[in-house]
Amino acid sequence: MDRRQWLALAGAAMWMGSARAQSAPNLNLVVPVPPGGSVDLTARLLGEHLPRVLKQNVVIENKPGASGSIAAAGVARQAGDANTLMLVFDSHVTNPLVYPNLPYTLKDFTPISQVVHVPNMLVVNNDVPVKNVAELIALMKKNPGKYTFASSGNGTSQHLSGELFKGMAGVDMQHIPYKGSPPALQDVVGGQVTMTFDNITTAWPLAKAGKLRALAVTTAKRSTVAPDVPTLAEAGLPGFEVGSWQGVFAPAGTPPEIVRRLNAEIVKILNLPDVREKLGGLGAEIVADSPEEFAALVRGEVVKWADVVKKSGARVD
Repeated sequence: MDRRQWLALAGAAMWMGSARAQSAPNLNLVVPVPPGGSVDLTARLLGEHLPRVLKQNVVIENKPGASGSIAAAGVARQAGDANTLMLVFDSHVTNPLVYPNLPYTLKDFTPISQVVHVPNMLVVNNDVPVKNVAELIALMKKNPGKYTFASSGNGTSQHLSGELFKGMAGVDMQHIPYKGSPPALQDVVGGQVTMTFDNITTAWPLAKAGKLRALAVTTAKRSTVAPDVPTLAEAGLPGFEVGSWQGVFAPAGTPPEIVRRLNAEIVKILNLPDVREKLGGLGAEIVADSPEEFAALVRGEVVKWADVVKKSGARVD
């Protein structure tokens, strides 16, 4: 048995509640975005309940940058560490497609559970003279290259939603990446950027408050929190379907018994009435699946987005 295996087993024993449970180290939940966005909100909810079920303090670590790849690189180096988790979003799958020299691969992580699926919402600055998607497309075609769209980072579903929109609508607009959703939305509200395809959990409250104009959602069905907002397919782009998701990963080499316990406890937390109410009220659909189901989602996402990245040329050198 090498040193890494020994450390993993030692961590497992501590995690599963040994006689020294009271002195267990903190569980670090790494969040690859700044505070305030939808991913951070989900992490805070998990961080609120995990200490009770795991009998262990949970520390939320916000490590934004490079669409989550900075945080992921750090977690990848913690192979076998039973006290490190990361709440990721869809860019975790697409980063290896758009960043050619990442110091890790998806094999460096162990799926625990998909947590939620979240529609993206197309919102524009209030000064943009359009009321619907058809008018927006017409305006962009008259002014190629003039308009911009913000995202929470290269390779995110917000970014690739914009690339897919460009291709399907036949328009030319510039991508402006940010380190997370809050600064991206802030600049759309302020008029520095024309539009964004942000998570409905953070975009819709701003639209309801009159700070942005909601034109469409990116999923196949309308959102229950914004039933009057059409889908992009309804608005003139049939076949357009994109959603964002969030899920929990552990470093590769995490003992299977810990993976199972983590999955079971996270699923329980996600089914608590107050958690379901808070996430559902934000427009998020709770998933809470198994490690195997989550792994299957990741494989499918890689295939889906590889084609979009290839056609759009959305790479970061």
